[in-house]
Amino acid sequence: MTSLRDRIREGLADTVATRHDLHAHPELGYKETRTSQVVQKLLSEWGVEHCGGLAGGTGVLARLPATSPGGATIALRADMDALPIVEESGVPYASDNEGVMHACGHDGHTSILLATVRALSQAPERPNEVLFVFQPAEEGGAGGNRMCLDGVLDGRVLGNKVDVIYGLHGAPMVKLGDVSTKIGPLLAAASQFQITIHGKGCHAAQPHVGIDPIVVASYVLTALQTVASRTVNPLDSVVVTVGKVVAGSAHNVIPDNAVLHGTLRTLLDDTNKTAIATVERIAKSTAEAFGATATVEWEAVPYPVTRNEAGATERFRKIARAAIGDERVKEEPTHMGGEDFSFYGLRVPACFFFLGLQPKDKDTYPNLHSPRFDFNDDAIPTGVEMMCELALNPL
Repeated sequence: MTSLRDRIREGLADTVATRHDLHAHPELGYKETRTSQVVQKLLSEWGVEHCGGLAGGTGVLARLPATSPGGATIALRADMDALPIVEESGVPYASDNEGVMHACGHDGHTSILLATVRALSQAPERPNEVLFVFQPAEEGGAGGNRMCLDGVLDGRVLGNKVDVIYGLHGAPMVKLGDVSTKIGPLLAAASQFQITIHGKGCHAAQPHVGIDPIVVASYVLTALQTVASRTVNPLDSVVVTVGKVVAGSAHNVIPDNAVLHGTLRTLLDDTNKTAIATVERIAKSTAEAFGATATVEWEAVPYPVTRNEAGATERFRKIARAAIGDERVKEEPTHMGGEDFSFYGLRVPACFFFLGLQPKDKDTYPNLHSPRFDFNDDAIPTGVEMMCELALNPL
């Protein structure tokens, strides 16, 4: 009878090949058609029950039943979408889809979960029912929320109501072979905003007859920095970042409008409400001071705080220490990044953890969302082992 590690090792070459294939064919949120087909093809080959067409068309839920009654229902999640980034990794399996790449490692997450399905399907005993959530559109599309609304956690699609859910993310700042997490807020609530400054276009040589929205937008952008420095408690956490500015079409024309695209990150609900109100007040009042107007639009489904439930997280730590050693289980600080795994945690006990990607002999590794990032294949066995152990251990 082969051990769990033997089964993982035997399938590793295929898992790496799958990961490279997914990396070479990245797809944006809600367009993961090929990726979804790859997932479902492998599930069918392994004889694993599954349902596709979820969350707008590309989401997949798979199920392995328990081999004996009385166990829990444990869900494991992976995200499948890529980012609109031009790849510069230089790997031989680099993106064939110009302008789109797996810069956040979702190819690794999907491949790890597929390998977990394969290993568990070969297990002689499974005390728990296991659900495998392959979701679209984590990168701003709230695909996790749509999977929840479709019923992947409450038994409406496959299996029973989920008792606990786990998810992982490759981490360039964590050493290879280590895992890391914490109880409570792990990642911030994240909201996207768009501020449109409505001015009055004119010839660049006659600015006095118009209202320059670019100048107004510059003042708004600068004033937004006071949300963190002068609006909330210095001991609290808030980030307001404008990452994209769109205005004008010629060097000698003052346009009618200028648009600021940004993100707001917070850890506390009250801070979030205060920051939203402040962003709107700054934008509208600053524009009015210059004779312009401003409209502020927020994304329809903001991401909540990714909050790890205490029981689920302590279970993760206990299992991880037994499986890979106490010295490899680290305490992770809170980050201001956002994750739509948070939507699962609103409904059932949840734990999100980081999987180390940084080689032991290196001090740096290309960061997430970098055009030079590539998921480290050497991290796959640890990721698969952790997911399998979380599925096999009694709740």
